[in-house]
Amino acid sequence: MIYTSEESEKQAAVQTANMMLAAARTAPKACGVDLIESIILDCEDKARLTATMREMGEGGKTFFIRDAANIDACHCVVIIGTSVEPRGLNCGLCGADDCAAASKDGVSCAMSVNDLGIAVGSAAAKAMDCRMDNRIMFSVGMVALKLKLFSDNVKICFGIGLAATGKNVFFDRPAFNCPS
Repeated sequence: MIYTSEESEKQAAVQTANMMLAAARTAPKACGVDLIESIILDCEDKARLTATMREMGEGGKTFFIRDAANIDACHCVVIIGTSVEPRGLNCGLCGADDCAAASKDGVSCAMSVNDLGIAVGSAAAKAMDCRMDNRIMFSVGMVALKLKLFSDNVKICFGIGLAATGKNVFFDRPAFNCPS
């Protein structure tokens, strides 16, 4: 059987995505509590994601349209999220006096946010180990939440597009000028 480069590259992206989910799962978690959820999208599900990203970009946030074009050029996208419930450490890192105050005021637990950052970083590092072009995007995470791709517990997530192409699809994307 002959495998074309295109078929093999897509398979490699999905295999890398699977390893990225394992890397996110095994990343260290505060208090040993694992609140991370991860998914992989390709084909029609990825197209639905990018269509919604474009819709969100129509409202003036044009970086959603730019990011949708990047995800369109990807073989698949990994999305990693977490709930933000307090861990009971009463550390105050979130800015609240204690976990009870944080819960009452709807403040995200800094430990959960930190765990998500470590999980996303571990996943991106695994993609790099596989020499798979990738980029972490908060816009993908926002749309994943809007589309309810995760359980209701997940409140914050990020997406990582994966592409195995002759030119990095993320390399010369236009900058978005944030308003001052």
